[in-house]
Amino acid sequence: MDSADSRRDEEAPLVAAEASPAPSLRRSHARDVHILSCGFLLIFLAYGAAQNLESTVNTTDNLGTISLGILYVSFTFFSLVASLVVRAIGPKNAILLGTTGYWLFIAANLKPSWLTMVPASFYLGFAASIIWVGQGTYLTSTARSHAKECSLHEGTVIGAFNGEFWGMFASHQVVGNLVSLAVLREETDGSASGTTLLFIVFLCSMTFGTILMCFLRKRDSREESALSPEYPACFHSSLVSLSKSVISPLFDVRMVLIIPLIAYSGLQQAFVWAEFTKDIVKPALGESGVAGSMVVYGAFDAICSVAAGRLTSGLTSITWIVSGGALLQASAFVWMLVKSSFSGVFQIICPLVLAAILGIGDGVLNTQLNALLGLLFKRDTEGAFAQLKVWQSASIAVIFFLSPYISLEAMLWIMLAGVCVSFSGFLYLSLRVEKTFYRPSS
Repeated sequence: MDSADSRRDEEAPLVAAEASPAPSLRRSHARDVHILSCGFLLIFLAYGAAQNLESTVNTTDNLGTISLGILYVSFTFFSLVASLVVRAIGPKNAILLGTTGYWLFIAANLKPSWLTMVPASFYLGFAASIIWVGQGTYLTSTARSHAKECSLHEGTVIGAFNGEFWGMFASHQVVGNLVSLAVLREETDGSASGTTLLFIVFLCSMTFGTILMCFLRKRDSREESALSPEYPACFHSSLVSLSKSVISPLFDVRMVLIIPLIAYSGLQQAFVWAEFTKDIVKPALGESGVAGSMVVYGAFDAICSVAAGRLTSGLTSITWIVSGGALLQASAFVWMLVKSSFSGVFQIICPLVLAAILGIGDGVLNTQLNALLGLLFKRDTEGAFAQLKVWQSASIAVIFFLSPYISLEAMLWIMLAGVCVSFSGFLYLSLRVEKTFYRPSS
């Protein structure tokens, strides 16, 4: 009791920012979020821009497109074991190990061939699975520590931290595409010199991002959550733990209802990369307009991510925010179905407006899905984020492999069906089922 009273006395002058333990702890948690966000920005401004260029730079035998398909298939399968890897080495080490896959993929583009791109894509699938499970686990653990030590509402802190991270992350589309435009602006014949310089710049950016994330504090998510005390110490117990991590969430009705929304979030991202830029933007604005539209997409994605994160306080706010994002994206798909070609001044304006709408929807889904999983699955944070990446990457792979064989109209009907089914499941979760699960733990 004495220690509790003295702690209250020490916390009294917090507004004055005096030298007490709580402010320094608060700064250290915020510092980790800043470092994580900046590190991912430096890495993914390179990877995101490179991914946008794959289908145009590596055209021989469709090497670029096939490499991306291999990447996301590998990503899907390795996501099944990613939670076990993250638990074994810790979220910080998982993030650092994951950066090596992105670095190798960019390096392979300096000498693109089947012998370099395919192995690099396959390894990147593994690296991506652990970096994203590690990121979700690390960010959620940081938010919980911050909320606990500062006596703040957990949902608000998780939302704010996710808003900052996804806002910074989404801006990689802006920065990366501007870098591509700056380096390739003189290249009109597709010569190798410009792309070689670009990929060298990307490698430097990734190296700086990796070095920056070495300064993250180590965190053990098992201390932050109510995971069981036993930890797999042998091969058999590791397999049991893995099977539980992969299969157990599928018996949780909350996860079953969230999975369609997770899958849709992957579908809408792949739609932008594979279909929107090719069939909507390029016919209207030309090849040079693709990078510009992606800058608009990334800018609105970033702004919406920060705003949505600031507005997140719990399940009710998440429901309203996701509802707005789903309605906006559905309206964009209907617009493209009704009018897939534009003329006059609308030829310039409409593709950019559609890019902004799609960016807003992506920002909503990124922040709110991560916040939702962090709030609902406290006992198995790694497993929940592994499920996120399994279903996201699987749906992205489906779009990449389907894209050459179906029309834009068919793809738009798939997207409309996806947003309707996924939003219906999420709405049922938030209005009915979650009342049983969420209130007792609050």
